[in-house]
Amino acid sequence: MPYIDEVQRNVCDSLLKELLDKVCYKTKTGILNYIITKILLKAVGQTPTYSRYNELVGVLECAKMELYRRVIVEYEEKKREKNGDVY
Repeated sequence: MPYIDEVQRNVCDSLLKELLDKVCYKTKTGILNYIITKILLKAVGQTPTYSRYNELVGVLECAKMELYRRVIVEYEEKKREKNGDVY
């Protein structure tokens, strides 16, 4: 889950700031994919195992689900209210 303590969050945020400010990933999904892939490859380490791959897939799945739960559902609800329900 992305809810890490404030000290860890501050360290991560300060390290990510330059990258997030400079990379125009909003319009280039390939760039975002590249960044995520490089992070995952580093996280696998020198001696990859199935267990580690499985953990990383779990991280991606949980990040996807949290994005959907916290951001996309709200967006879809606004669109449903604006455009009408399909059901």
